Amino acid sequence: MKRILLFILTNLLVMVTIGIILSVFGVGSYINEAGGIDVRSLLIFSLIVGFTGAFISLAMSRWIAKRMMNVQVLNPSGNLSQGERQIVEMVHRLSQAAGLLHMPEVGIYESKEVNAFATGPSKKRSLVAVSTGLLEEMDSDAVEGIIGHEVAHIANGDMVTMTLLQGVVNTFVVFLSRLAAWAVSRFVKEDVAPIVHFIAVIVFQIVFSILGSLVVLAFSRYREFHADAGGAHLAGKDKMIHALQRLQAYTDRMKDDKQTAISTLKISGKKRSPLFSTHPDLEERIRRLQAS
Repeated sequence: MKRILLFILTNLLVMVTIGIILSVFGVGSYINEAGGIDVRSLLIFSLIVGFTGAFISLAMSRWIAKRMMNVQVLNPSGNLSQGERQIVEMVHRLSQAAGLLHMPEVGIYESKEVNAFATGPSKKRSLVAVSTGLLEEMDSDAVEGIIGHEVAHIANGDMVTMTLLQGVVNTFVVFLSRLAAWAVSRFVKEDVAPIVHFIAVIVFQIVFSILGSLVVLAFSRYREFHADAGGAHLAGKDKMIHALQRLQAYTDRMKDDKQTAISTLKISGKKRSPLFSTHPDLEERIRRLQAS
């Protein structure tokens, strides 16, 4: 989840920054002399900003993940503990089974949460990282299933596909935000219209980006099913199902602990909408694998 949210947040920040810089320097002006919108110029501007933001986010994804999660990259030829070496060998074995020509970097980061992620701008420059919490909570079969799932993400080229989708979403966000900002600026005095337009662009771009992220999150949920199937193929169907069942048991236990704490504090706990989830429901993922 954090990897996807980091990608979306980075994309938003990059896109807003690019838009502000281009606007300050008057690059890609789409308002004609009569004060109207030049749709063709705005569309070209939107395509450039939208896809530039997405691809810069992709290029930075591995670096940002390492810094934000404080990932310790494991050197295969270095002095590793037995557990660390097992993780490296597992990632490399599953990557070879997936047909990857370049082995992903392997990392571990300190966190009590049970989590793993794969990221990177390409199959050649990818990273698979696991949390210490996952290694403590899961047995070796579950860890192998989860790593198989993450390697499948890399083999499927999910980050590049997501970037292309994000570029399309960005294009609509940039186009619609400037169209809406232009419409708003028509209702104010002419001397303050440029300032209102500038501020409105930023506000609308953030709002439309949040709405656009729902499309990206929907695709993220869709591709998780494919990564589950890939993990089942690489690590074995039983191990992949076992991994998801262990995750389900862990999630249920954490939920019960949280509900107890919420009840004690007299706080109402609200379940998050599936629309804002990066992953589908675990029970549905298990059901689909069992039925396959």
